[in-house]
Amino acid sequence: MKEYVIIVAAGSGSRMKAALPKQFLELNGKPILQHTIERFHQYNPSLGIIVVLNQEYILFWKDLIRTMQFDIQHDVIEGGSERFFSVKNAIDFIGEENGIVGIHDAVRPLVSLRTIENGYEIARQKGNAVPVTYINDSLRQMKDGESAIVDRNQYRIVQTPQCFELSLLRKAFEQPYHISFTDDASVVESFGERIHLVEGNRENIKITTAEDLKMAEALLSK
Repeated sequence: MKEYVIIVAAGSGSRMKAALPKQFLELNGKPILQHTIERFHQYNPSLGIIVVLNQEYILFWKDLIRTMQFDIQHDVIEGGSERFFSVKNAIDFIGEENGIVGIHDAVRPLVSLRTIENGYEIARQKGNAVPVTYINDSLRQMKDGESAIVDRNQYRIVQTPQCFELSLLRKAFEQPYHISFTDDASVVESFGERIHLVEGNRENIKITTAEDLKMAEALLSK
């Protein structure tokens, strides 16, 4: 069964407060997005890689990879106003009827091969797989200006790649967009599917701030 990855890189990266969206910032000598593509290519060299970019940066990226002499094959398509529409554009781009699709944040370049492998394997068996990690910190819930302790063992931190059987994904993304669709699992879950959790890796951080970038540099240097 053919495998694909949709790498979502259409965000503006406003929280980084940089001149460029964060997926193009340099991490140990290469753009963050390049690191991410290389990791998935390492997992499966025949993987169909689809990168979703803001229309304003498609030519920029093509010029950048030409300069970097980066030659891993991947398709680049235009994103939408929300993540939901960006992913839907990528699903529509895939010509096959069946397959396993991972959907991954471009700014998570430190995802482990084990996390990727587990996601695709469980999705092949059960229809979907979402990587998560445990919470080590204490949590408090805010309500009406007051706070209360909650049981952290009842919560998980959600990561990507979130992996799905392609035909299921197509049907789920035929739904109208809703503000509650904060990730791809929430779209599929609202379609009536049970979400299956798999073990992620703590290094699989989402680089959204300058501090995150420094942490990623330190992790890569190891």
